[in-house]
Amino acid sequence: MINKYKFRKLTWIDVESPTSEEIRKLVDEHGIAPLVAEELLVPNMKPKVDVYPNHLYLILRFPSFKKNDGIDPEDSQEIDFVIGKNFIITAHYDHIEQLSLFSKMFEVNSILDRSPIGDHAGFIFYYMIKNIYHHLLEDLEYARSTLLSAEKKVFHGEEKQMVFKLSEINRDILFFKEALNLHLEVLTSFENAGKKFFGEEFDYYLRDIIGEFYKVQNATQNIKDFLEELRRTNDSLLSTKQNEVMKTFTIIAFIFLPLSFIASIFSMRLSYTPLQDSPNGFYQVISIMAAVGILTFALFKWKKWL
Repeated sequence: MINKYKFRKLTWIDVESPTSEEIRKLVDEHGIAPLVAEELLVPNMKPKVDVYPNHLYLILRFPSFKKNDGIDPEDSQEIDFVIGKNFIITAHYDHIEQLSLFSKMFEVNSILDRSPIGDHAGFIFYYMIKNIYHHLLEDLEYARSTLLSAEKKVFHGEEKQMVFKLSEINRDILFFKEALNLHLEVLTSFENAGKKFFGEEFDYYLRDIIGEFYKVQNATQNIKDFLEELRRTNDSLLSTKQNEVMKTFTIIAFIFLPLSFIASIFSMRLSYTPLQDSPNGFYQVISIMAAVGILTFALFKWKKWL
């Protein structure tokens, strides 16, 4: 499916799940290199930059963050950019919300003629990629709010439940970082190619794109650091709670040990077993056991083991 958006002399063509016929049409209209045309038809897992006489070809993959389901590494979304002097083509293989939102902004700016978009298609790419990175920052902010919610639960006695939750968040952040892993290398190559293709005056915008990437990268690392500290804190609290439980059970077992010993002695069937023939023998043995238990408990309290 092809959607076209125009602004002044610039054209943005957005293609979702392109067919051979659609790609052939784009080749005829914009002189796209045959090798690029072939690559537009199928997903390419590796981000890269290629330079051609009349256009630049750029592939980037972005994490697909679903607020209810987290991130799936296999669902990272690829966008292919073909950037000429007065046109830009974006090809992707599923619906990308950021591009859909940008298309609405682009149409409004075109109608009002108030867009800051410059005189070549590199500016469209600039504002488009900034918009995508902005949405990634919003996704990270959502992940941060989830962490803050988990932090409250950690300190309200839900350490055990948070072990799995924090592991899920950690998985999502790792997948997020993995999807952005090669962006810096690709954007640096694109900066060098873009200066030659669009002119030195576009260098500021190319550097700003890399700056936007660093914002996302730094935000991701900050959340990762926060998550690691929270996981360590949660593990420490959980370990402390488990140690306290084990300590309590050990003390209980130690208190009952002499009581079991006393009970074993008086349960022996021997001729000279004390209190065996006493009418109040049972109550006397119970009293002895209670006294030993109370003394043992008092000893533990005095030693501050309880």
